[in-house]
Amino acid sequence: MFRFKQFSVDQTGCAMKINTDGVLLGALADADKSLSILDIGTGTGVIALMLAQRFVDARIDAVEIDESAAITAESNFKSSPFADRLTLFATGFEDFFAVHPDKKYDLIVSNPPFYINSLQSPGVKKNLAKHAGDGFFERLISAVAEHLTENGICWLVLPIDTAGVVKALAAQQQLHLQKVISIHSFENDEAHREILALGFDKGKSEVEQLVIYDSPKVYSRQYQKVLENFLTIF
Repeated sequence: MFRFKQFSVDQTGCAMKINTDGVLLGALADADKSLSILDIGTGTGVIALMLAQRFVDARIDAVEIDESAAITAESNFKSSPFADRLTLFATGFEDFFAVHPDKKYDLIVSNPPFYINSLQSPGVKKNLAKHAGDGFFERLISAVAEHLTENGICWLVLPIDTAGVVKALAAQQQLHLQKVISIHSFENDEAHREILALGFDKGKSEVEQLVIYDSPKVYSRQYQKVLENFLTIF
C-alpha cells in the first residue's frame, strides 16, 4: 500500500508499480479546461487519482487492459475520496473507443508501454506493461487526435528515443507540441525522460527542465514543490 496525502494506492496484481514517471505526469498534466479526463493504461490508478485531487470538477475515465490491474485500480478508486468522479473500464483504449466513438476529452494522459521492438522482459504481465507492440503508438496517437476536444491536451511521459518517434507521429495527425518537459536525475545529466503535451494549437511550444535530485538521495526543491501536495515525505 502506497499512501499519499489524500488517498492510498494498493499495488496488488499490477506489473508496473508506482514510479517517478507516473507521479510526475499526474502532478504536471494540465489543460485550459479539465472537466473531462481520460487516463489510458491506468495501472494502479495513481495518475487518475492525482488528477481527481487536482481537478475537483472533473469526471475521469480510466482504461486498463490487464484484468488484475483493472480490478486493483477500481478498488483504489472506490476507496478514494473521489470515487463518485472516477470510472474504470477494464479494456484497451481501442475497444473503449469502439464502444464510445463520440467521447471527447479536455485532457488525455498516458504513461504508456515504451520499449519499441526491444528484447521482451520475462513474464506476460511485464511485457504487456512495458513493451509496445508493432503499431501501438500509431494507433494511440491516432485515437488521441480523434478524441481530444478542440482545445484539449494529451500528456505523455516517454523515454527520449520513444518521444522522438511520438513527436513525428503526432505531427502526422496535426497534433503540435504545446510543451516539452525534460526530466533529469541530476542537473548535469542528460535527460532520461520527456513529458510531452500535444494539442491542436500551432503556437510556439514551451520547453522546460525538471531535475529530480540535488545530490544522491536528496530531492531538489523543484521536485519537492511539484509533488508536495501528494507525497507524504514532503
